[in-house]
Amino acid sequence: MAAIDHHVLDRPSFDAPTKLLIVVSPYYKQIADNLVAGAKAEIEAAGATWDLIEMPGALEIPTAIGISERMSNFDGYVALGCVIRGETTHYETVCNDSSRAIQLLGLQGLCIGNGILTVENTDQAEVRADPAKQNKGGGAAAAALHLIALSRKWGRSSKGVGFKPATEYQLASKTGSTIA
Repeated sequence: MAAIDHHVLDRPSFDAPTKLLIVVSPYYKQIADNLVAGAKAEIEAAGATWDLIEMPGALEIPTAIGISERMSNFDGYVALGCVIRGETTHYETVCNDSSRAIQLLGLQGLCIGNGILTVENTDQAEVRADPAKQNKGGGAAAAALHLIALSRKWGRSSKGVGFKPATEYQLASKTGSTIA
């Protein structure tokens, strides 16, 4: 298979302090450690800061991000982990559900870089986590930083970002009733 060069966007810059939360599942510890190293390096190169939490598996990562968004003050998130295909359909469940949940959080306005590897074997994971090569952890951090830059460019406190519910709700059972 021929190697293809990938275009990498210039690193965004920030006028205000920027803090990201790295949420990692260290199920495959060496792979996870390499992904985290790449994410930390990219975040620090952009002049941002980071905090780190660990979750047992990839399925818990979106929930941890949702809790952190509600209860803390992070500008963005980096989801890291590795799911290697096994002998059961559990692989599809973990890959699809964690990815879908992260995408839904993103559509709500959260700035998330998804670096959860979904691979067929350990060799593929090692290549994608290698700090000297692809390092998808650094790529996920870069994605989160670009989303933060975009949200700061277009998001206004009066406008908000993502899907927001209306300020009043119509009750289906009573015509003309609203809850503010």
